[in-house]
Amino acid sequence: MLEDMQLKGYAPATQRAYSFAVSQLARHYNKSPDLTTQEELRAYLLRLQKQLAHASFKIALAGIRCFFEMTLQRHWPVLEFARAPKETPLPVVLSREEVRSILAAVRAPVYRVCLNTIYSCGLRISEGAGLQCSDVDSQRMLLRVRGKGNKDRYVPLATPTLQSLRALWEMHRSIPWLFPARMQHRSTHDEGPIAVGNLRNAFHLAREQSGVSKPARVHTLRHSYATHLMEAGVQLRLIQEILGHRSPRTTAIYTHLTTEVLAQVTGPIHQLAQNL
Repeated sequence: MLEDMQLKGYAPATQRAYSFAVSQLARHYNKSPDLTTQEELRAYLLRLQKQLAHASFKIALAGIRCFFEMTLQRHWPVLEFARAPKETPLPVVLSREEVRSILAAVRAPVYRVCLNTIYSCGLRISEGAGLQCSDVDSQRMLLRVRGKGNKDRYVPLATPTLQSLRALWEMHRSIPWLFPARMQHRSTHDEGPIAVGNLRNAFHLAREQSGVSKPARVHTLRHSYATHLMEAGVQLRLIQEILGHRSPRTTAIYTHLTTEVLAQVTGPIHQLAQNL
């Protein structure tokens, strides 16, 4: 399966997630996963539907499909019609003031600059942590991002973000990583970029210290970035390109009513209902 995924060109993170899904299936039945019957797989998928969130079930299902269909060449009906339960929850969005409050509470410079870059460029957490010095194009004010599925894209780079990246680089002068692991608090290794888990912990600690009560996580910065661009009048198609979404339907979730949009329509709505 690992060889098949490598030949298919799957990203390392995808390979790990898919392999973990199959290993969980093996642990559940305590036997090699290729010995699983279609009836057992059906029961296991029903169990996962009840236990996992929408996104987690989709990843697990994709990994199991990869193993059975691509590696074992078993095209069972249950794999064809199995789907994650549909849900369309609106994302948590922070105001500009809340973003500033949380980022200001991040103590370690490497985490603070990385999270600032994630917000100001609309990045996923893995995209931000894995940035390299060569990804910064200061002449065109663009940042090259290695996205999902090994698909690169360029995003606009704000001048304050570039300045903070330069200031951080002056502190470590390390190549190739913009956010090297050796700058982590209590780092146990000096090679590679900062750990995603450490970055998450730094964000959650800063959120608690900032007093922001919303259930925000690092990915919330990406949601907030997209929403703030939409509030500023940036076209949905451009936001889709910047975020690296394949489908405009994915980006369309940011058309929900935001605080600023509500402020614009509250007055007219009150007038409409006044004489009813």
